[in-house]
Amino acid sequence: MSVRFWDYRSEYSRLRDDILKAVDDVFGSGWLILGERVSAFETAWAEYCGLNHGVGANSGTDALFLALKAFGVGPGGEVITVANTAIPTVSAIESTGARARFVDTDPDTFLMDPAKLEAVIGPQTRCILPVHLYGQCADMNVINAIAKDIPVLEDCAQSHGATQKGRPAGSMGAAGAFSFYPTKVLGAYGDAGMVVCDDTELADKIRRLRAYGICDTQNAAKHGYNSRLDEVQAAILSVKLAHLEDWITERRRLAAVYSERLAGLPLGLPVVADGNEHVYYAYVVRHPERARLIENLDAEGIQVNISYPHSISMMKGYRHLGYGEGDLPETERACREVFSLPLYPGLTPEDQDAVCSALEKALDQI
Repeated sequence: MSVRFWDYRSEYSRLRDDILKAVDDVFGSGWLILGERVSAFETAWAEYCGLNHGVGANSGTDALFLALKAFGVGPGGEVITVANTAIPTVSAIESTGARARFVDTDPDTFLMDPAKLEAVIGPQTRCILPVHLYGQCADMNVINAIAKDIPVLEDCAQSHGATQKGRPAGSMGAAGAFSFYPTKVLGAYGDAGMVVCDDTELADKIRRLRAYGICDTQNAAKHGYNSRLDEVQAAILSVKLAHLEDWITERRRLAAVYSERLAGLPLGLPVVADGNEHVYYAYVVRHPERARLIENLDAEGIQVNISYPHSISMMKGYRHLGYGEGDLPETERACREVFSLPLYPGLTPEDQDAVCSALEKALDQI
């Protein structure tokens, strides 16, 4: 491919010396698991989100799972979310023994449609889990108002640094769960995740759950799990955190270039909801002839990405949830039409121009 959809190597080349030093410091410290580097990054990330507590986990999936378990979610319960999300969102819910229930999405932003939320809430609802998709936040004011006493867990895997009416992603519900998977706005060089919250008791529960339920040395207060953010990834993330705001600025600049260059074309462009500051984890466009369009782009050497070609409600692994075709019409339409253009810090002006030119040509051929 002449233009890759995502490439971390330019970022790494700029930060190589600092990253290798951080890793070397870990290896020379004599402490590899749950040491001072994890603690330092937990504190720094919680502060970045405007919160008091951060609890590292080994992935964003486990961050969701541990938070749900700490809320008491389990067999017999239901968790409300969306079906146009990464499979891990629903995997985390199902791993607790609870069942996922889906809300259809807004056709412009692809976020949970609050107008359709209340009808899905039932006596078994134990948590509401909105997904801050593609780099902007779901409507948390309305979702929280509808939720009332039901805890709201924010899935922030794609929204590092995003804000809504000045409030950071992860700070608007009872807790927020982040993934630091390598492709994310703030990505590790492996799997990593974190739960952030203000509630000290909740944070303590999650800390025990991530380490076998241990309350003191070799003594488990309750059943727990092994889900620990390791020192190496914490050290790398601490190095990268210092550059996050610059990277977000670059993502917004690249998105603005796309929006200006592609305006007027027969292509659906991103819509930013009122009050949101978008960080453009992905620059998502839509077209009813997506397959033909991508085929034409591929012929020009442009690699794009389809995040969610299938609604989770329609996947074989989740048929037991009882959904059928047409139950979530906006979600299903988005799964047929949307795709993402290359956008990441380090994407060159020449690469972005090539993407736009190829897209203009591809649209002319349809």
